[in-house]
Amino acid sequence: MIKSMTAFARLEKIKDKPNITIEIRSYNSRHLDIALRIPHGCLPLEDKIKGLVSERIVRGRIEIAVQIRENSDETYEFEINEATAAAYHKALVQLKERFNIGTEISLDLLAGASGIIKPAELERDLETLWRIIKDGMIEALNDLDEMRAKEGSFIGRDFSKRLDYIEQCIDQIEKNTGDLLLYYQDRLKERIAVLTNGMIEIDSGRIAQEAAHIADKSDISEEIVRVQSHIKQFREIMSSDEPGGRKLNFLLQEFNREFNTMGAKAASVNVSHIIVEVKSELEKLREQVQNVE
Repeated sequence: MIKSMTAFARLEKIKDKPNITIEIRSYNSRHLDIALRIPHGCLPLEDKIKGLVSERIVRGRIEIAVQIRENSDETYEFEINEATAAAYHKALVQLKERFNIGTEISLDLLAGASGIIKPAELERDLETLWRIIKDGMIEALNDLDEMRAKEGSFIGRDFSKRLDYIEQCIDQIEKNTGDLLLYYQDRLKERIAVLTNGMIEIDSGRIAQEAAHIADKSDISEEIVRVQSHIKQFREIMSSDEPGGRKLNFLLQEFNREFNTMGAKAASVNVSHIIVEVKSELEKLREQVQNVE
């Protein structure tokens, strides 16, 4: 089954305590690359979250953002940096004395200074938090997988159409190379006639022998058999449950190698034109394969 590497999923759970929001974005990448943003207090859960992802996805750039919002007043605490507050107050007193300012130093002025009052890092129940995050991650990954499969089905249909066209081209190539022996015999006779002005008659057996030798060097039947095998394997990988992007990319390299050999061997203008069309289709397949997991 073809799956795209590009997808998006968002999950929000507001009934649990705490509330969580999970966003997952996936992009093309040759390898599995997980980028995770979670609150500082949840860092001990980072490896577990990445483990959930690696169990479901084998390659792609996966960006995950986990937000946690407490929904109880009891969960909010603040701490005072008394040393910073004392130093800041001392600096304000010095300014008052230096510039003879009679204004009182208010609590608002002191508390508004950066770093004096800040949220306290709460101790979290990581076991309960992991249960909530795990359930949310599984649900979000299911949504992501559904979108990747849907996008992959479009890619798969495109693959099938292009493979069908390549198979038609192979049939045309076989037809154009089916009478190579007669083709080279006629060409040899024509060339000899031109070179000798028709004054010398060459033994037909010798011409047939030379033509057979040239036809054997130009034979592309082996390449055609291998291409047909590659097409069959390509379709099998597409229908497999295992991710096959890397295998498909390798097969396309083999496709190109076989058709390059055909182009070098076959001395037929028609065959050359067909191969140019096939290589154009292979390039489009290669571009699409970059999107496949």
